[in-house]
Amino acid sequence: MNNSFLLDFLLWLKGKVETALLVTTAGRTTNEMIEKALKTADELNLSYISREKKTVKWLKEKYEQDILVVGKERMELFSLNSDQPFFFHPNSASFRMKRILKGERDTFAEAAGLKKGMSFLDCTLGMGSDSIIASHTVGMEGEVKGIEASLPISYLVKQGLKVWDSGVMEMDAAMKRIEVVHSRAIDYLKSLEDNSFDTVYFDPMFEEPIEDSAGISTLRKWAVYQRIDKETVGEAVRVAKGRVILKEHYNSPLFEELGFYVNKRPSAKFQYGTISINE
Repeated sequence: MNNSFLLDFLLWLKGKVETALLVTTAGRTTNEMIEKALKTADELNLSYISREKKTVKWLKEKYEQDILVVGKERMELFSLNSDQPFFFHPNSASFRMKRILKGERDTFAEAAGLKKGMSFLDCTLGMGSDSIIASHTVGMEGEVKGIEASLPISYLVKQGLKVWDSGVMEMDAAMKRIEVVHSRAIDYLKSLEDNSFDTVYFDPMFEEPIEDSAGISTLRKWAVYQRIDKETVGEAVRVAKGRVILKEHYNSPLFEELGFYVNKRPSAKFQYGTISINE
Protein backbone atom coordinates (compact mmCIF):
# COMPACT_ATOMS: atom_id res chain seq x y z
CA MET A 1 0.00 0.00 0.00
CA ASN A 2 1.59 3.31 -1.08
CA ASN A 3 1.64 6.40 1.13
CA SER A 4 -0.86 8.32 -1.00
CA PHE A 5 -3.45 5.53 -0.83
CA LEU A 6 -2.89 5.08 2.91
CA LEU A 7 -3.41 8.79 3.61
CA ASP A 8 -6.53 8.89 1.46
CA PHE A 9 -7.87 5.90 3.37
CA LEU A 10 -7.12 7.53 6.73
CA LEU A 11 -8.89 10.73 5.65
CA TRP A 12 -11.89 8.66 4.54
CA LEU A 13 -11.88 6.80 7.87
CA LYS A 14 -11.65 10.07 9.80
CA GLY A 15 -14.64 11.33 7.83
CA LYS A 16 -16.61 8.28 8.93
CA VAL A 17 -15.57 8.62 12.57
CA GLU A 18 -16.15 12.37 12.82
CA THR A 19 -19.84 12.03 11.98
CA ALA A 20 -20.40 9.64 14.94
CA LEU A 21 -22.14 12.24 17.07
CA LEU A 22 -25.58 12.84 18.49
CA VAL A 23 -27.96 15.75 17.95
CA THR A 24 -29.95 17.37 20.75
CA THR A 25 -31.41 20.75 21.64
CA ALA A 26 -30.33 23.59 23.90
CA GLY A 27 -31.26 23.51 27.59
CA ARG A 28 -34.43 25.60 27.36
CA THR A 29 -35.98 23.53 24.63
CA THR A 30 -38.85 24.74 22.44
CA ASN A 31 -40.89 22.94 19.80
CA GLU A 32 -39.16 25.04 17.16
CA MET A 33 -35.77 23.87 18.43
CA ILE A 34 -36.87 20.24 18.42
CA GLU A 35 -38.06 20.52 14.82
CA LYS A 36 -34.81 22.17 13.83
CA ALA A 37 -32.74 19.50 15.64
CA LEU A 38 -34.71 16.69 14.00
CA LYS A 39 -34.17 18.27 10.59
CA THR A 40 -30.44 18.64 11.29
CA ALA A 41 -30.17 15.01 12.40
CA ASP A 42 -31.96 13.91 9.22
CA GLU A 43 -29.74 16.04 6.95
CA LEU A 44 -26.56 14.71 8.56
CA ASN A 45 -27.84 11.14 8.95
CA LEU A 46 -27.33 11.29 12.72
CA SER A 47 -29.36 10.18 15.73
CA TYR A 48 -31.47 12.66 17.70
CA ILE A 49 -31.78 12.41 21.48
CA SER A 50 -34.19 14.32 23.70
CA ARG A 51 -32.47 16.82 26.00
CA GLU A 52 -34.83 16.24 28.94
CA LYS A 53 -33.10 18.96 31.00
CA LYS A 54 -29.87 16.93 31.16
CA THR A 55 -26.51 18.72 30.92
CA VAL A 56 -24.32 18.26 27.88
CA LYS A 57 -21.67 16.77 30.15
CA TRP A 58 -24.18 14.17 31.39
CA LEU A 59 -25.20 13.30 27.83
CA LYS A 60 -21.59 12.91 26.71
CA GLU A 61 -20.78 10.62 29.62
CA LYS A 62 -23.90 8.51 29.14
CA TYR A 63 -23.63 8.03 25.38
CA GLU A 64 -19.82 8.40 25.11
CA GLN A 65 -20.20 10.44 21.94
CA ASP A 66 -19.71 14.01 20.75
CA ILE A 67 -22.83 16.17 20.92
CA LEU A 68 -24.25 18.68 18.43
CA VAL A 69 -26.52 21.11 20.30
CA VAL A 70 -29.13 22.96 18.24
CA GLY A 71 -30.13 26.25 19.87
CA LYS A 72 -32.42 29.07 18.93
CA GLU A 73 -29.71 31.24 17.39
CA ARG A 74 -26.74 28.93 16.81
CA MET A 75 -25.44 25.37 16.83
CA GLU A 76 -22.60 24.16 19.07
CA LEU A 77 -20.38 21.09 18.75
CA PHE A 78 -19.20 19.57 22.02
CA SER A 79 -16.29 17.16 21.86
CA LEU A 80 -16.33 14.18 24.21
CA ASN A 81 -12.98 15.28 25.60
CA SER A 82 -13.60 19.01 25.95
CA ASP A 83 -16.08 21.38 27.58
CA GLN A 84 -15.33 24.15 25.07
CA PRO A 85 -17.79 24.06 22.15
CA PHE A 86 -17.10 24.84 18.53
CA PHE A 87 -19.58 27.21 16.90
CA PHE A 88 -19.54 29.49 13.90
CA HIS A 89 -18.39 33.08 14.16
CA PRO A 90 -16.61 35.26 11.57
CA ASN A 91 -13.36 35.34 13.58
CA SER A 92 -10.84 37.82 12.12
CA ALA A 93 -13.22 38.86 9.33
CA SER A 94 -15.08 41.13 11.75
CA PHE A 95 -12.32 43.62 12.43
CA ARG A 96 -10.82 43.24 8.95
CA MET A 97 -14.14 44.20 7.37
CA LYS A 98 -14.34 47.33 9.51
CA ARG A 99 -10.86 48.31 8.37
CA ILE A 100 -11.75 47.75 4.72
CA LEU A 101 -14.89 49.88 5.07
CA LYS A 102 -12.67 52.65 6.43
CA GLY A 103 -10.59 52.44 3.26
CA GLU A 104 -7.69 50.44 4.68
CA ARG A 105 -5.89 47.67 2.76
CA ASP A 106 -6.34 43.93 3.36
CA THR A 107 -3.18 41.88 2.80
CA PHE A 108 -5.06 38.73 1.83
CA ALA A 109 -7.31 40.46 -0.74
CA GLU A 110 -4.25 42.07 -2.33
CA ALA A 111 -2.28 38.80 -2.41
CA ALA A 112 -5.23 37.06 -4.05
CA GLY A 113 -5.55 39.86 -6.62
CA LEU A 114 -9.28 40.15 -5.98
CA LYS A 115 -11.45 42.71 -7.75
CA LYS A 116 -15.16 43.27 -8.35
CA GLY A 117 -16.79 40.55 -10.44
CA MET A 118 -14.07 37.92 -9.95
CA SER A 119 -14.57 34.29 -8.91
CA PHE A 120 -12.77 32.84 -5.86
CA LEU A 121 -12.44 29.22 -4.74
CA ASP A 122 -11.39 28.63 -1.13
CA CYS A 123 -10.14 25.04 -0.89
CA THR A 124 -9.81 25.07 2.92
CA LEU A 125 -12.82 27.02 4.18
CA GLY A 126 -12.59 26.48 7.95
CA MET A 127 -14.37 29.38 9.69
CA GLY A 128 -14.62 31.21 6.38
CA SER A 129 -12.87 34.42 7.45
CA ASP A 130 -10.95 34.89 4.21
CA SER A 131 -13.92 33.87 2.09
CA ILE A 132 -16.02 36.56 3.79
CA ILE A 133 -13.43 39.18 2.85
CA ALA A 134 -13.24 37.73 -0.66
CA SER A 135 -17.03 37.83 -1.02
CA HIS A 136 -17.14 41.48 -0.05
CA THR A 137 -14.26 42.32 -2.38
CA VAL A 138 -15.67 40.61 -5.49
CA GLY A 139 -19.15 41.92 -4.72
CA MET A 140 -22.56 40.82 -5.95
CA GLU A 141 -21.20 40.38 -9.47
CA GLY A 142 -18.57 37.91 -8.29
CA GLU A 143 -18.64 34.36 -6.97
CA VAL A 144 -17.14 32.80 -3.82
CA LYS A 145 -17.22 29.09 -3.12
CA GLY A 146 -15.68 27.40 -0.07
CA ILE A 147 -14.69 23.73 0.17
CA GLU A 148 -14.56 22.08 3.60
CA ALA A 149 -13.58 18.45 4.13
CA SER A 150 -14.97 18.19 7.68
CA LEU A 151 -18.71 17.50 7.63
CA PRO A 152 -19.45 19.08 11.05
CA ILE A 153 -17.47 22.22 10.23
CA SER A 154 -18.97 22.59 6.76
CA TYR A 155 -22.49 22.20 8.14
CA LEU A 156 -22.12 24.64 11.03
CA VAL A 157 -20.34 27.22 8.90
CA LYS A 158 -22.90 26.90 6.11
CA GLN A 159 -25.75 27.47 8.58
CA GLY A 160 -23.88 30.22 10.41
CA LEU A 161 -23.14 32.21 7.27
CA LYS A 162 -26.87 32.39 6.59
CA VAL A 163 -27.99 33.68 9.96
CA TRP A 164 -25.08 35.49 11.64
CA ASP A 165 -25.95 39.11 12.43
CA SER A 166 -22.75 41.17 12.58
CA GLY A 167 -24.54 44.49 12.70
CA VAL A 168 -22.66 45.50 9.54
CA MET A 169 -24.84 45.33 6.43
CA GLU A 170 -21.96 44.81 4.01
CA MET A 171 -20.55 41.93 6.02
CA ASP A 172 -23.88 40.15 6.44
CA ALA A 173 -24.49 40.41 2.69
CA ALA A 174 -21.01 39.04 1.96
CA MET A 175 -21.55 36.03 4.24
CA LYS A 176 -24.86 35.12 2.64
CA ARG A 177 -23.31 35.07 -0.86
CA ILE A 178 -20.76 32.33 0.00
CA GLU A 179 -21.55 28.83 -1.26
CA VAL A 180 -20.26 26.03 1.00
CA VAL A 181 -19.32 22.62 -0.42
CA HIS A 182 -18.53 19.58 1.73
CA SER A 183 -15.71 17.78 -0.08
CA ARG A 184 -12.00 17.10 -0.09
CA ALA A 185 -10.24 19.81 -2.07
CA ILE A 186 -8.57 17.40 -4.49
CA ASP A 187 -11.88 15.67 -5.28
CA TYR A 188 -13.72 18.90 -5.94
CA LEU A 189 -10.91 20.40 -8.01
CA LYS A 190 -10.89 17.30 -10.22
CA SER A 191 -14.62 17.77 -10.87
CA LEU A 192 -14.11 21.30 -12.25
CA GLU A 193 -13.39 22.36 -15.81
CA ASP A 194 -10.22 24.20 -16.81
CA ASN A 195 -10.11 27.92 -15.96
CA SER A 196 -13.20 27.74 -13.74
CA PHE A 197 -12.15 30.33 -11.11
CA ASP A 198 -10.03 33.46 -11.23
CA THR A 199 -8.30 32.65 -7.93
CA VAL A 200 -7.85 29.34 -6.09
CA TYR A 201 -6.80 29.58 -2.44
CA PHE A 202 -5.28 27.24 0.15
CA ASP A 203 -4.98 28.00 3.86
CA PRO A 204 -4.22 24.64 5.51
CA MET A 205 -4.16 24.26 9.27
CA PHE A 206 -0.69 25.11 10.55
CA GLU A 207 0.99 22.32 12.50
CA GLU A 208 2.33 25.05 14.78
CA PRO A 209 -0.65 27.29 15.60
CA ILE A 210 -0.16 30.98 14.88
CA GLU A 211 -3.56 32.17 16.04
CA ASP A 212 -4.46 31.28 19.62
CA SER A 213 -8.10 32.37 19.54
CA ALA A 214 -10.69 30.13 21.17
CA GLY A 215 -12.43 29.68 17.81
CA ILE A 216 -9.34 28.30 16.12
CA SER A 217 -8.42 26.01 19.02
CA THR A 218 -11.89 24.43 19.16
CA LEU A 219 -11.98 24.08 15.37
CA ARG A 220 -8.79 22.00 15.41
CA LYS A 221 -10.54 19.01 16.95
CA TRP A 222 -12.98 18.80 14.05
CA ALA A 223 -10.63 19.72 11.21
CA VAL A 224 -9.53 17.31 8.49
CA TYR A 225 -5.80 17.82 8.02
CA GLN A 226 -5.47 17.72 4.25
CA ARG A 227 -2.22 17.42 2.36
CA ILE A 228 -1.37 20.21 -0.02
CA ASP A 229 0.71 18.22 -2.49
CA LYS A 230 1.87 18.57 -6.07
CA GLU A 231 -1.19 16.81 -7.47
CA THR A 232 -3.55 19.15 -5.61
CA VAL A 233 -1.61 22.23 -6.70
CA GLY A 234 -1.53 20.92 -10.26
CA GLU A 235 -5.32 20.66 -10.26
CA ALA A 236 -5.57 24.15 -8.78
CA VAL A 237 -3.35 25.55 -11.54
CA ARG A 238 -5.57 23.88 -14.13
CA VAL A 239 -8.72 25.32 -12.56
CA ALA A 240 -7.39 28.84 -11.95
CA LYS A 241 -7.45 31.60 -14.55
CA GLY A 242 -5.31 34.09 -12.65
CA ARG A 243 -3.62 32.93 -9.43
CA VAL A 244 -3.21 30.07 -7.01
CA ILE A 245 -2.48 31.32 -3.48
CA LEU A 246 -1.01 29.42 -0.53
CA LYS A 247 -1.02 30.84 2.99
CA GLU A 248 1.55 29.14 5.19
CA HIS A 249 3.86 29.58 8.17
CA TYR A 250 6.71 31.95 7.33
CA ASN A 251 9.32 29.17 7.38
CA SER A 252 7.20 26.50 5.67
CA PRO A 253 9.07 24.36 3.11
CA LEU A 254 5.88 23.99 1.06
CA PHE A 255 6.38 27.25 -0.81
CA GLU A 256 9.57 26.02 -2.46
CA GLU A 257 8.47 22.39 -2.74
CA LEU A 258 5.25 23.28 -4.57
CA GLY A 259 6.55 26.12 -6.71
CA PHE A 260 5.04 29.19 -5.02
CA TYR A 261 6.71 32.58 -5.23
CA VAL A 262 6.77 34.46 -1.93
CA ASN A 263 7.08 38.22 -1.71
CA LYS A 264 8.10 38.10 1.93
CA ARG A 265 6.58 40.50 4.42
CA PRO A 266 9.09 41.42 7.13
CA SER A 267 8.22 40.19 10.64
CA ALA A 268 5.01 38.48 9.44
CA LYS A 269 4.29 35.12 11.08
CA PHE A 270 2.71 33.80 7.89
CA GLN A 271 3.29 34.50 4.21
CA TYR A 272 1.32 34.27 0.97
CA GLY A 273 2.81 32.27 -1.87
CA THR A 274 1.65 32.85 -5.44
CA ILE A 275 1.57 30.89 -8.69
CA SER A 276 0.60 33.33 -11.43
CA ILE A 277 -1.25 32.06 -14.48
CA ASN A 278 -1.49 34.17 -17.64
CA GLU A 279 -0.62 37.33 -15.69
